[in-house]
Amino acid sequence: MPRPRLPVNRLECLVFAALALVSMAAGAQDATRYPERPLRLIVPFAPGGGLDITSRLLGQKLTEQWGQNVVVDSRPGAATIVGTEIAAKAPADGYTILMVTTTFAINPGLYAKLPYDPVKDFTPVTQLNTQPNVIVVTPSATAGSVRDLIALAKSKPGELTYASPGSGSAPHLSAELFQRMAGIQLIHVPYKGIPAAVTDVIGGRVTMLFTTTISAAPHVKGGKLRALAVTGTKRHPSMPEIPTVGESLPGYHAEAFQGMVLPAGTPPAIVARLAAAVAHTVKLPDIVQRFQLDGADPVGSSPQDFAAFLKAEMQRWSKVIQDAGIKPEQ
Repeated sequence: MPRPRLPVNRLECLVFAALALVSMAAGAQDATRYPERPLRLIVPFAPGGGLDITSRLLGQKLTEQWGQNVVVDSRPGAATIVGTEIAAKAPADGYTILMVTTTFAINPGLYAKLPYDPVKDFTPVTQLNTQPNVIVVTPSATAGSVRDLIALAKSKPGELTYASPGSGSAPHLSAELFQRMAGIQLIHVPYKGIPAAVTDVIGGRVTMLFTTTISAAPHVKGGKLRALAVTGTKRHPSMPEIPTVGESLPGYHAEAFQGMVLPAGTPPAIVARLAAAVAHTVKLPDIVQRFQLDGADPVGSSPQDFAAFLKAEMQRWSKVIQDAGIKPEQ
């Protein structure tokens, strides 16, 4: 008696399922051999900056672990858009990795149109670290705490100024979030980078500055600046005596970060292998020490946790940008 023929649609389903199992098995096998050739870390900033330094440190460690060279490819331009677009169009094979910072989460809300989709075109790998900002003022300022600063700003609406390294930067948005949560009105004074902003705050020409702990620490220790608070969720080891903003303004926190993403479609087994290796690496004593010198704390999250983190950051900064009517610098 002849065997009954399967309906075409059912037959197709079985074929597709078999092919999927073969593909999964091949992907898992490839992941056990990954990496088999040099890896490329795209850094969308100019050489010499914090992300470049982190990338070279991680690259050296991964080369030692895997025996494959890790090449740092600096592709600066257009507020990281140039390098990010290059990474978005790279093969999804795990050999082209994009290094990201808070700018990756800010740009979707800042630019009406990007040449890539930060969610659909990338697969999160891991958050490398987190880095709070610190609010600093000139030592002659009358405000000695966050509460003092808020009270002073309320008594002089629209008179106090704050510096930032540029419109749409992480410190700028940290300050915008602060003034909106505090119910105060401040005047933004953008600069082309941190050094000039620090100089004018030291000189008393600008009231305050939201900046990284590493850029502020030498001036705070030297008595040229006074630190009022850090913007993280907890006090920072490099400034344990300085309170968080949240201790005076509950719910406030704003931290910069560094992370790693891959082009969308990269096999999950390869994503998991890379994430595990990097998460282990950022907890090594010498890497932890280097991060702490830069005012950062290691994280090493899972791909799933980093994806959730990025989603929350994009939503949060998009709202701040929209509410404040912030436009990108031309």
